[in-house]
Amino acid sequence: MSERLPIVYLARHGETAWTLSRQHTGLTDLPLTERGERTARRLGERLKALTFTAVFTSPLQRAARTCELAGFKSVAEVDKDLVEWNYGQYEGRRTAEIRAERPDWELFRDGCPGGESPHEVGARADRVVKRVRAVPGNVLIFTSGHFMRVLATRWLGLEPSVNCKFFMLSTASLSAVGYEHDVSRPVIRLWNETRHVEMGQDE
Repeated sequence: MSERLPIVYLARHGETAWTLSRQHTGLTDLPLTERGERTARRLGERLKALTFTAVFTSPLQRAARTCELAGFKSVAEVDKDLVEWNYGQYEGRRTAEIRAERPDWELFRDGCPGGESPHEVGARADRVVKRVRAVPGNVLIFTSGHFMRVLATRWLGLEPSVNCKFFMLSTASLSAVGYEHDVSRPVIRLWNETRHVEMGQDE
């Protein structure tokens, strides 16, 4: 019975230069690296056997380009709520640098000065959840890592500040949320699948 219930597939964008340098990349609109483009194509291969009633993408080019290379540009709808966390004053900075100044800083609890709070990001995620739950079929979403963690926790009805740090995500990974038995029981069905990426990692 659960197989007939809708599934929401979550695709994280491919690698960027700041992925490699581990800098917080919020609204800075970086392109994919060459490897990021290759893994986006492999993600498309992974998704070929699946069908979707709706496809949504963040307007940021790293997600939109991943969507395009995966083969879904022609059917994707841009959703501004899918942009990455606005890191404000922490944009472009590394966690170690921030914690040198604020040793107890936690993104999902504290947010960012001059940027978004966990509550604000959670409100965006709630709007996305409401939108996709109204779609009568499978949905595919292209977005960024920290926002995707918040989206998953809100899908489950959990608070981001406590739970997001447990949901690790790799670039060009595929995850999925859905239901068990009926729509009153939201669950995670798949998380951080990267086999399609790892197949070509020696290229």
